[in-house]
Amino acid sequence: MQIISHAKLPLSYPWQQMQTEVQQLQQQWLPHFNQLHYEGSWTALALRSPGGETGHVVPDAVGAETYANTPLMQELPSIEAWVAALPCTVMSVRLLNLAAGAVIKTHRDRELSFEQGEARLHLPIFTHPKVLFTIDGQAMHMPAGECWYLNANLPHSVVNESNIDRIHLVIDCVVNDWLQETMANATRCMAAVDAAAIQQQQAVIAALREQGSATSIKLADDLAAALQVHLSASSSNAIS
Repeated sequence: MQIISHAKLPLSYPWQQMQTEVQQLQQQWLPHFNQLHYEGSWTALALRSPGGETGHVVPDAVGAETYANTPLMQELPSIEAWVAALPCTVMSVRLLNLAAGAVIKTHRDRELSFEQGEARLHLPIFTHPKVLFTIDGQAMHMPAGECWYLNANLPHSVVNESNIDRIHLVIDCVVNDWLQETMANATRCMAAVDAAAIQQQQAVIAALREQGSATSIKLADDLAAALQVHLSASSSNAIS
């Protein structure tokens, strides 16, 4: 069975204007909460968080209040406008800064994937060709100006071997018809998952079909076709 590992979305954003605004920030960056999984400096700024708290850099705390923009968002008008224009429910919005020479070790963010109803978008603002993101064993570089979906439920890591800090705008949002259509038009890379997830994938396909829209049905057809390929391959490789 296959799921979406990562995808380059057909979305643009004013990354140069965002660079200028981020450079002017005076706010002190906070250490990333996941301190067991990195070496060097990995810091964050919350632009939208549970309760709108600036110091709340955990994106999905259990029992969290309603998500709201933090005061910092107002200091970044191009980011504020871009996020406000997204035609989907936006949860967490953060700036994540991986310092030059720093490494994020391989880890997973459980249950955070498109197939499970949530999508994490990465918008590189400051980056370098020597910043490499590895997901499900595939290494890639995300240039500034490109918008990427990453399946954070898969094993992933980052290494910054450049001499500049890598800063991404990271947005967690709820999958809806618009995001399904955007994903259907994206350049997607798939990942294999074990047989234990087949039943869950079938439930996702059924839920998409029940929505009844042309976009959701197309995505359901794509996932069903990928599932059938996987099942056929498994059957042909079986030892009788």
